[in-house]
Amino acid sequence: MSEEKFRIESDLLGELQVPVDAYYGVQTQRAINNYKISNTRMCDYPEYVIAMACIKLAAAQTNKELGAMDGKIADAIVEACREIIDGKFHDQFPVDMMQGGAGTSVNMNANEVIANRALLIITYILLYNLIILSQIELLLRKNNISLYHYLQKL
Repeated sequence: MSEEKFRIESDLLGELQVPVDAYYGVQTQRAINNYKISNTRMCDYPEYVIAMACIKLAAAQTNKELGAMDGKIADAIVEACREIIDGKFHDQFPVDMMQGGAGTSVNMNANEVIANRALLIITYILLYNLIILSQIELLLRKNNISLYHYLQKL
């Protein structure tokens, strides 16, 4: 039997254990712990999860168009939302549908999943670019060309 692993996240109420592989965060974990009302989870309604992702996608696109959000961040959010719309990560929406707070927990669950997935997308792109850049630099060194001189020729 394997033991579940956790990461520690914190908010204004303090620290809380969140499963290490969860895309959701501390706010969702608090809702899971505090609102065990109906045992009907958000992920039991895929259309609802998809609708939330559509709203967040539209907000990211609009904020990008208005210049209120950095384009790379907005693009990563849009990609994360599209993945959810395509049916991925629905298991990451465990909040009870009958929770208190006028939908705050449901909204925060969506925000955390989308933000954490977008962060991984951005990190992947950055790591990929760094790997490509380091491969180019290695090839240039083999040919005794500096990266600075190579970039000036582009």
